[in-house]
Amino acid sequence: MNPAILSLVLLLSLIANGCATGNTRITTARTNTPETAFNFDSFNNGCLPADWMIRETGQPSASATWMVVADSTAPSKPNVLALTTTVAHGSTFNLAIADNISFKDLDLMVKVKAVTGEEDQGGGPIWRFKDHDNYYVCRFNPLEGNYRVYKVANGQRKQLDTASVKTAAGKWYSVRVTMIDNQIRCYLDGKKWLETKDDTFQDAGKVGLWTKADAATRFDDLVVRPIAKP
Repeated sequence: MNPAILSLVLLLSLIANGCATGNTRITTARTNTPETAFNFDSFNNGCLPADWMIRETGQPSASATWMVVADSTAPSKPNVLALTTTVAHGSTFNLAIADNISFKDLDLMVKVKAVTGEEDQGGGPIWRFKDHDNYYVCRFNPLEGNYRVYKVANGQRKQLDTASVKTAAGKWYSVRVTMIDNQIRCYLDGKKWLETKDDTFQDAGKVGLWTKADAATRFDDLVVRPIAKP
């Protein structure tokens, strides 16, 4: 089927099932700086938010299932965006991308809760996303006990910095990333753990969410705003 026709059919199907109602994107002001926030609370359970797309890095046999679900532990109740099922393994990465916003220098925050995963757990945000094979990602992994920032270039992941950090499945953590020009800083629950420089992706790109292999993870309160150079 023609991709444009397929997209229209999917959109009509979502509308028919109540999945395209509501709006998770709001623009507010903090110190006169506009920001975009996704709290996922105005969408029906079982739906993928409008203007989000699902992609993979690698060769999964099927796409992961991402949807809005209710979570009584959510930082902002009632809903979160969750990767609920995936058949991915190895070096396959599961991506959910906000399709209609783009940032270069940014301050990006999201709440993350690892749920399950025998091969991998946890996850984190993506930024300066060009396509499914090219972006930056910062994530924590309860199984490995570390917090890391990577670049994924041409589908190949390269570690840029790492720290030993103890986290646990079932608990919410606040992940924050700032990037100005080539300077990256990554925070976990308010503490800076990672700092590095990289020049691979120098243009504005989309933002989103990431897990690896069989990691089922929940996300809430994604907030991103442009950040001015000092």
